[in-house]
Amino acid sequence: MPRRVFFSFHHQADSWRVSQVRNSWLTQKGATNPFLDGAAWEAIQRKGDAAVKAWIDREMKGTGVTVVLIGHHTATRPYVQYEISQSIRKRKGILGIYIHGIRDRNRRTSRKGHNPLKDFTVTRDDPWFGWLGIKTEQRLTDIFQTFDWEEDDGRLNMPEWIGEAARRANR
Repeated sequence: MPRRVFFSFHHQADSWRVSQVRNSWLTQKGATNPFLDGAAWEAIQRKGDAAVKAWIDREMKGTGVTVVLIGHHTATRPYVQYEISQSIRKRKGILGIYIHGIRDRNRRTSRKGHNPLKDFTVTRDDPWFGWLGIKTEQRLTDIFQTFDWEEDDGRLNMPEWIGEAARRANR
């Protein structure tokens, strides 16, 4: 059975690059949440913040891994931050993939963006000092991996990256 993933990204800026990543995943027999075109995404946004978050929550159901596709402005997008927060809350595996090197429809690349996984921490019980009640905070980048689509050959390696993210989350 294919692993089902949720792709988190900045829709307006990175749709073209994301479609290349998503199509690569689908050709490898992976499964994903439905992909909205620009008009459909804008229609959901016009309904307001609560409607967008409800849509995100529905789309995340049944997925075990959230793949954050990192473009130049991804880290600043409130819905990407919400998707990462929900992934933490639901204990999903998380994977970061830089996509700035993928050419857009005009054959241009983008500047590398900030990794939003660096901005999130989780508190874990320290297994060694747990009996003392000591809890440790870790950044998501200390737990989950981030790769570069072009430099790390995402087309070939994404299934393994997703599998490892799932294993790290015990999914």
